[in-house]
Amino acid sequence: MLRILLFETPEDPRMNLAFEEAFVRVRAHNYIDDTLRIWRNRNAVVIGYFQRMSEEVDMGSASEYNVEVVRRFTGGGAVYHDLGNINYAIVTSGGDRDLTYVFKYLINGLVYALNKIGLEAKLENINDVVVGSHKISGTAASLRWGVYFLHGSVLFNTDLNLLYSVLRVPKIKLIDKGVSDVKYRVKNIVDILGRDIRYNEIIDALAYGFSKLLGKEYYFDMPSKLEYEVARALYDLRYSREEWNEGYLRFIDMKYVDEYIEEILSK
Repeated sequence: MLRILLFETPEDPRMNLAFEEAFVRVRAHNYIDDTLRIWRNRNAVVIGYFQRMSEEVDMGSASEYNVEVVRRFTGGGAVYHDLGNINYAIVTSGGDRDLTYVFKYLINGLVYALNKIGLEAKLENINDVVVGSHKISGTAASLRWGVYFLHGSVLFNTDLNLLYSVLRVPKIKLIDKGVSDVKYRVKNIVDILGRDIRYNEIIDALAYGFSKLLGKEYYFDMPSKLEYEVARALYDLRYSREEWNEGYLRFIDMKYVDEYIEEILSK
């Protein structure tokens, strides 16, 4: 069975990201089924683990528009979030395959989902999902703790003007993709379809897409007590700390957090 979680804390992107790591680690200990989480943030930029804030984000614009900048535990690029941007994350049991399994197979659950709502989606540049010449989703992945993890964002009706204001996109990256400006690269699903689309319609499509890919029936669930406990610990010790979000958390602190989380999970 595929477990579906709709748990989110839109007003607190740091808790959203703490929970993102928490449910992956709980799955790694086999306390829950393979899980697809669908969630949103209100006005935030999420940067990859290896990125620098100042290089990826116009901090002046972020401050002006009250856009919080937070760091996730996976690599990849910076992403703008608002309530018109839907995030999905899926964790499945591990095996002896590498990350090519995630980017060549698991990501197709999103492609199936987008096809279901009438889009001709395809993969491009390893981790981008595009419709025609427009990118509508970027992804990041991890193979840690013995499980496969994939997450990404889907632009369905986001504020692209604000996205352009707060994100810094390296020109060389745009040239590589054959475009001259980010605003000609990304596009909302509602604009491509030419119609409004309900949040629940995308939820249903994502559930359908990943259950079809994995060959599993799905059910909706609530977070477990253990997931809440691990998320709170990660929030307090990592995601709420400026040292983490600004990229200055010491290795010794990182090691302590990981050891403490494993203690919780091993009780």
